[in-house]
Amino acid sequence: MNDVGLSIGEIARRTGLSVDTLRFYERAGLLTRPVERDSAGRRVYREEDEGWLEICTNLRATGMPLSEIKRFADLVRAGAGNESDRLDLLRDHRERVDEQIRRLQKFREVIDYKVAVYSAHVAEGTATNLWTGTASTSKTPSKAN
Repeated sequence: MNDVGLSIGEIARRTGLSVDTLRFYERAGLLTRPVERDSAGRRVYREEDEGWLEICTNLRATGMPLSEIKRFADLVRAGAGNESDRLDLLRDHRERVDEQIRRLQKFREVIDYKVAVYSAHVAEGTATNLWTGTASTSKTPSKAN
């Protein structure tokens, strides 16, 4: 566009969000300020919008519901005086992210174990002894499977 701002296409390219997602975020009240319009009615984004959209994208990617992102945006739009509310919202979300990380780490440990088992069997040429998806005749499950 020009030095006045960024078109919706430019902000979409910069943020990796689709034009439809940007429009949705605007309608849903997830932005911290109204998106300006040029004389032809086209949206004009600012550099600060790009930074805010990155925050929104990160919050979404870590599982924050849109309703909480909206609450956060509402608090930011309201201005000074509610910083402790914003902090509480972010701390609560961080706690949920930490729990996700703990769960993923447990999943990772299982995967690491399976990689080690399969690596050993492949190296030894005994991979055909691994689980094949058919019922085993043994009553004791094998750790190698």
